Amino acid sequence: MVKNFIPELQQRGLLQDIIPGTEEQLAKEMTSGYVGFDPTADSLHIGSMLPIILLMHMQRAGHKPYALIGGATGMIGDPTGKSAERNLLDNDTLQRNITGIRKQLQKFLDFDAAKPNAAELVNNHDWFKDFSFLDFIRDVGKHITVNYMMAKDSVQKRLEYGLSFTEFSYQLIQGYDFYYLNQHKNIKLQFGGGDQWGNIVTGTELIRRKGGSEAFAFTCPLLKKADGGKFGKTESGNIWLDREKTSPYQFYQYWLKVTDEDAKNLIRLFTFLPIDEIEALVQEHEAAPHLRALQKKLAEEVTTLVHSAEDLHFAQQASDILFGKSTTEALATLDEKQLLEVMEGVPQVTFSRASLKEGVDFVQFLADTGVFSSKGEARKMLQSGGISINKEKVEDAAVLLKEEHLLNDRYTLIQKGKKQYYLAVFE
Repeated sequence: MVKNFIPELQQRGLLQDIIPGTEEQLAKEMTSGYVGFDPTADSLHIGSMLPIILLMHMQRAGHKPYALIGGATGMIGDPTGKSAERNLLDNDTLQRNITGIRKQLQKFLDFDAAKPNAAELVNNHDWFKDFSFLDFIRDVGKHITVNYMMAKDSVQKRLEYGLSFTEFSYQLIQGYDFYYLNQHKNIKLQFGGGDQWGNIVTGTELIRRKGGSEAFAFTCPLLKKADGGKFGKTESGNIWLDREKTSPYQFYQYWLKVTDEDAKNLIRLFTFLPIDEIEALVQEHEAAPHLRALQKKLAEEVTTLVHSAEDLHFAQQASDILFGKSTTEALATLDEKQLLEVMEGVPQVTFSRASLKEGVDFVQFLADTGVFSSKGEARKMLQSGGISINKEKVEDAAVLLKEEHLLNDRYTLIQKGKKQYYLAVFE
């Protein structure tokens, strides 16, 4: 049983351009379709999540999804949206990146070969590695005019900066990918971001002129934040799907911190929650925006999708340590790596580890490390109950810091007031 999933994409704001006849094709039979991934790193980031989501929608509707990894095109670089030519990747780096991306995609798609609509991975290096330049310009280049290629936005926008022949040829190469997959895998559909429309329709044109058959395509809008900023970027860089590059806690926090306006959009795009449930959530959020119900649900759904329910639990527990009413016991359960993930961005102060054997006057410590400007200021806040050690309120101004206060035998968390934290590192 297959269904046309385009109306679902429209409802969620996931559709921009579409070739007429695409919906009829999807309603008629199980259709094979693909989207490409650029292997510029050994991990995808959340900017790559939309094409993954589209592949998931496709497979859930009974169709057969293909993920194309650009082993050949990754050696060139797509000029679309770029103001300068990208550095070319060497083969070892490319292979490492392809392996990493393949592993990630297997988390989102069902590759069980026993199923008729099992997902498949293809690498365009497989059909380009033995394709000579002369054969390519003879068999492919003659079907597409220079005028047709020059008219593409991706080319026009780069002419003022300069465009190498390598990059100019990119749309022909991507177009040939579609043609090859149409001929050898019966793939009739390609989709991608809105900026890929020109490259995609070059493929449909090549299939029509060289193959004499019909092909279909659609694109989704490019994702931008409500303020016009780039989605998926922070001051420290990309939000990656690889837990070693972006921890599940940092990943969860990214979604938790999006604006109300962005949350209303992102929860439609990045989750599979029914639309009526999303609309009810939006109403609940608007009635009490300070509770951030939308952001919490969004962060829960996407963290579970990309990582796991266990990682979500840890991220929520970790968030509670800094922003909620978590306990000393919860803080003590974190290993060193988890603790440092949670404390990323928290100011650090250092102190002598050896001095803890005798005990360190806490008020003196607060002044010496600069947590407070003076002992008097520290004592005053301490007496008013405004200071905690490892989430436990300090009630005695004469308290000594000792080894028993260490987390992972090296750290102590100092809380000053409601939201100010310092991580003391004892060396």
